[in-house]
Amino acid sequence: MPAIIVFNKSDLYKQKDLEKLEHLRSIYEKNSYTVLIMSLEDLTGVEDVRSLLKNKTTLLSGHSGVGKSTFINLVFPELSLKTQDVSGWSGKGLHTTTFAEMFDLPGGGKIIDTPGLREFALLDIEKNELSHYFPEMKALITNCRFNNCIHIDEPGCAVKKSVAEGKIAEDRYISYLNILGSIDENKWAT
Repeated sequence: MPAIIVFNKSDLYKQKDLEKLEHLRSIYEKNSYTVLIMSLEDLTGVEDVRSLLKNKTTLLSGHSGVGKSTFINLVFPELSLKTQDVSGWSGKGLHTTTFAEMFDLPGGGKIIDTPGLREFALLDIEKNELSHYFPEMKALITNCRFNNCIHIDEPGCAVKKSVAEGKIAEDRYISYLNILGSIDENKWAT
């Protein structure tokens, strides 16, 4: 299932934000993800995102307040989904969508609006499988000296070598380590 990463509210980005965005964009595009930048306020990139939806079933996912329902209303106003402004005192999104709902799109396709995410967890993934979900690591795992390498401190690890050489982004490797540390191997044992 292809994932597309959309950075919304680009009209609010300061120079420092734009630099971080370009850094993240280069990491994800290098690993074959489509990355788009959008602003619902000034309509930047909206048509690019909309064109990707035609004749596809698309699930929108992200934190509360990032503009999922607002985007759907903008490009498909006949759906009239409920939206709210971001909280003035916390700067965080308010939960407007309370359950996932799928809509037929005019012209073909479907779109699923989901409630905002608070946290993300992986289920039923073993530590030795996690690197298979990082395309840049998956491409190298057969080059590791050991077939059960989890890319922490094993000798002859092709992933760690690629991180050290700058071929794998350090941010992605740190993300991998954080997720790896959150996997409790005994959690699913019966």
